[in-house]
Amino acid sequence: MSIDQARIEKLALRRAKAKLGWFAHAAVYALVNLGLVALSLANGRSWAIYPLLGWGVGLLAHGLSVWMLPPGGALLGRMVERERTRLAAGAKGDPW
Repeated sequence: MSIDQARIEKLALRRAKAKLGWFAHAAVYALVNLGLVALSLANGRSWAIYPLLGWGVGLLAHGLSVWMLPPGGALLGRMVERERTRLAAGAKGDPW
């Protein structure tokens, strides 16, 4: 496998994982909020709109980062490389 093919494979895997992560997030959002709406309506109130909207904004931001940002994750790649360099230089102690 050539270097370009290996790079494409790595990028494709990263993008597929990001999309699966968004689908999992959306599924949990739908299930949890369906339960909250049922609970809210059972009590004769309509408070469930607040978690729906709040979490919906987070889901939207997650979706935009997965589906709309340019492919490749250059920011993540730069951050990982910076950490590798720092750790290879023998950073003292465990920062975590």
